[in-house]
Amino acid sequence: TPHTPHVTDPVRAAKPARRGGADPVKALMHRHRDLCARAVDPLEIAAGLEAHGVTDRAAARFRHRDVFALAEEMYARVPRSDDTAERAALAVPAGDAPRGVPQVPSGWALFALLPGAVCAAAVAALGLAEGGTRVAVALGGALAVGAALRTALRYGPLRAVAHPLPATRAWACWLLAYALLGDGLLRGAVAGGPDGPGDLWEPAVGRLLGLALAVAPAVWCARLFAVRARGRLGASRGLDDFASSVRPLLFGVFALFLGALAALLAVADTLLGRVGGEPVAPGGPSALLGAGALGALLLLARLLGVYGFTRSPALLLGAAGAAELAALAMVFAGRLPGCGALAAPVEAAVDAWGPGVVPAAACGAAALALLVHAARTLTLASAHAVPGEAP
Repeated sequence: TPHTPHVTDPVRAAKPARRGGADPVKALMHRHRDLCARAVDPLEIAAGLEAHGVTDRAAARFRHRDVFALAEEMYARVPRSDDTAERAALAVPAGDAPRGVPQVPSGWALFALLPGAVCAAAVAALGLAEGGTRVAVALGGALAVGAALRTALRYGPLRAVAHPLPATRAWACWLLAYALLGDGLLRGAVAGGPDGPGDLWEPAVGRLLGLALAVAPAVWCARLFAVRARGRLGASRGLDDFASSVRPLLFGVFALFLGALAALLAVADTLLGRVGGEPVAPGGPSALLGAGALGALLLLARLLGVYGFTRSPALLLGAAGAAELAALAMVFAGRLPGCGALAAPVEAAVDAWGPGVVPAAACGAAALALLVHAARTLTLASAHAVPGEAP
């Protein structure tokens, strides 16, 4: 009688198809039967397996070179109902974007221009207003810009699949408010002020206008990333292959946005300065650097939200906002008897680089952390294969 070796690991010894004995691929299909049943192509199964922790190394235990090859066998072995077959046939209609790219209204590119256009109109109206009407114009302009921004985000490529956390919106509003008024307040506080309510009104309208204008390139860059990433998902033959091809794409799109943001901030700040009165004294390179860091942070936070990652953006937006608030609090706390050392670091930094050093450091560090997080999460196949569902 031939000797039959004892098999201690049936998964390692299994082949894709065999008579008798255990079929590890069939067992895997049973564990993920819901995923296999609703999938309309192998890519959807591959993304689901990756989301559940199945790697290319694990796929080798099923006698496949990578997760994509394993997903192709699972897809081929799933019985297809008429409804599933019809959905698969209609998955990529002629002329449409590849399945997996979020569908957006036809006018999304024009919606992206709304925040900048409305903000420019509000700034022009604020420059013409006088006396007490300026407050009403400022409030009305802020509401109009907020509505335009909501439209651009809701009906464009930056629409989040999951509702942002309440803390995310609150911290984003605080960061924008600081970008408008924070530098003037911090400059006055370091100089010993403010002496009156008028000292609190030194808005950096040029930088806020630059951020509003940058919504358009942010939306266009998000669309470019979504389309190119989905295209590379279809061409990749492994999870590592896909990640290595999408990572440079993410960095390239981010660099493209930074270039557009820097140009818009420089032009808007040069043309406008401070609405009413004399232009704001130059705050050094940190003035525009702080606004640029904020723009980068907001884009990364929203881009992660588009693919369902909301926790990290909320935490890092909160960290940046808390750092700005702490810097102001330290300056004012330094006026208390015996507490001068609290304000010394902030005052030294402001004297050396200008008040913009605070948002530049706070938002820059948070943006860098989010970029690292995005490079790890947005290069997952599961983030791109199934539209409209959080990973």
